[in-house]
Amino acid sequence: MESIDLSYTPLHQTHSSMSIKAFSSPSPTPILTQDDLKKLAADKAVEYVSSGMVLGLGTGSTAAFVVSKIGELLKSGELKDIVGIPTSTRTYEQAKSLGIPLSVLDDHPVLDLAIDGADEVDPYLNLVKGRGGALLREKMVEAASKKFVVVVDDTKLVDGLGGSGLAMHVEVVQFCWKYNLVRLQELFKEEGCEAKLRIDGDGKPYVTDNSNYIVDLYFKTPIRDRLAAGKEISSFEGVVEHGLFLDMATAVIIAGKDGVSVKSK
Repeated sequence: MESIDLSYTPLHQTHSSMSIKAFSSPSPTPILTQDDLKKLAADKAVEYVSSGMVLGLGTGSTAAFVVSKIGELLKSGELKDIVGIPTSTRTYEQAKSLGIPLSVLDDHPVLDLAIDGADEVDPYLNLVKGRGGALLREKMVEAASKKFVVVVDDTKLVDGLGGSGLAMHVEVVQFCWKYNLVRLQELFKEEGCEAKLRIDGDGKPYVTDNSNYIVDLYFKTPIRDRLAAGKEISSFEGVVEHGLFLDMATAVIIAGKDGVSVKSK
C-alpha cells in the first residue's frame, strides 16, 4: 500500500501556507449519514499507514472505524508488523479483538503515526478533543508521534475553538472537583462559560481510565486566546489535562457531502 509522506511540512508554518487537497465524488451519490462520512475519512486516513509502523490508536466513534480498517488490512495481509498503542481501555479491547499487536509508550516512546478523531477543528488545525473521555492518554500518545492525522466529518469545523456550542473538556482529580469546576467557570466568564461535571449513564460522575473526573466547559462565544487558555487551565492545582490540542495535528482529513478533503500544514 502506498503511504503518503507528510514529513516535508514543518508544524510551525502559518495558516496561509496550508494546502488543501480535494477528492470529490465523480458522480451523484445517495445522501450519506454522519457514520458514512466518518468511515470515508477513516479509510482515507489508513492510507497513511504502512507496514512496520508503530501506531497511536485513538478513541471515539471515528477512531473506531480506523482501528477496524487496520484490523481488516492486517487480516488480509495488506499490512504487516504493525504495533498499536491504544489511548483507552475501549480502544485496547477493540484492537485486541481484531488481532492488532499492542504495546505501551513505555516500550515505544516514539511513534511513527497517530490517527484519531476530534470534537472541533479550527482553521489552523488546532483541536478540541476529549468527548470520549480519553483526552489524557490521547494527548500523551499523540504528542509522542512523529505525525498526527486527524479524522473528522465537516460538522466538526469551527472558526474558533469552543465555537460549536459543544463542550471543551478538562480532566480533574476527584479530590475537591467542585473547587476546580468553579475556578474553570470563572476563568472563562467573558466567554459566557458554563462548567458541568460529566455524568455517566447511571447518574454518577463519569470516571476516566485514570480514575479522574471530567469537567465539561460550554462556551457562548469561542475562546479568545487558545494558547493562554491552555496555560491557565494547566496552572490550576488538581487539573490533570485539558482538551485543547494545539499545534499538534500534521493533517486533518475531512469528509463532507462533496467528498473527502485533506488539510495539512
